[in-house]
Amino acid sequence: MKSKPIYVEIHIDADVDEVWEASQDPFLHSQWDLRFSSITYLPKKDGEPQLFTYERKVLPFYSVQGWGKSSGVSNQPDGSRSSALHFGTDQWYSPIKEGKGYWKYVPENDGTTFLTQYNYDATFGKMGKVLDTYIFRPMMGWATALSFDVLKRWLEKGESPASQYLRFFTAYGLSIFFAFIWMYQGLMPKLIGMHPEERSMISSALHLTDAQSAKAVVAVGIMEVLFGLFWLVFRRKRHLFALQLIVFPLLTIGAILSSPGIAIDPFNPVTFNLALFVLSWIGYVNSDRLPTATTCKRKR
Repeated sequence: MKSKPIYVEIHIDADVDEVWEASQDPFLHSQWDLRFSSITYLPKKDGEPQLFTYERKVLPFYSVQGWGKSSGVSNQPDGSRSSALHFGTDQWYSPIKEGKGYWKYVPENDGTTFLTQYNYDATFGKMGKVLDTYIFRPMMGWATALSFDVLKRWLEKGESPASQYLRFFTAYGLSIFFAFIWMYQGLMPKLIGMHPEERSMISSALHLTDAQSAKAVVAVGIMEVLFGLFWLVFRRKRHLFALQLIVFPLLTIGAILSSPGIAIDPFNPVTFNLALFVLSWIGYVNSDRLPTATTCKRKR
């Protein structure tokens, strides 16, 4: 089965020269492109292809390094430009073996259409091709599209790529954290453990019998698990952060009213919910106008 090339296109309200410089200058390029930590041009003579090396730091102890060649640049009469690339790596553990692609810059009345298409051979044989088709290639396409939107916001609004990525990964990191918190709180002390304190607080707050409080704990546990899953699929994270800014104070007040003694317990709901409230505020502030891969066209 032949691998489908990755195609990404975006419109940027900037002229061709600005987009060209931001994507062809290795220092500028590595700032906005999530696929690269650094790009280094090698010395060359006039008329020769531009050789370069690149690195992507995945973890503190793991990075992928490779080589590349800008094999041609063309300037068309209509003002459009294109640059063909040949790239690869000799590292056996890299998911990419070797590939080719191009950049294209098309001037428009209100800016530039910037697009790329590239394809590559996956490593690790048939298994590597399966993993590439269903995991790595979609991730590469998403990373390319997200990077294009970061470049667009940088050139149009002046917000640096570093600050954009800081806000993006802070917001989504906290989203994963809250998904875990809600699902854990729903599963462990309610659905699986049915902790006596959970039943006691609900029974005291709602004046329920033992049987009714047990059913109420199960219902609350299911809702918390579903809300945790909702964190993973709902795109407008800022709305969820805003909701939690209301929910956590209410939960704290409700817990104290149902059992005033818990306020002096170690690791009690007051301090726990306060910490979650602060993290929700951080997420709310950082989730405003996040870069997104959805602004790009992914098909020719």
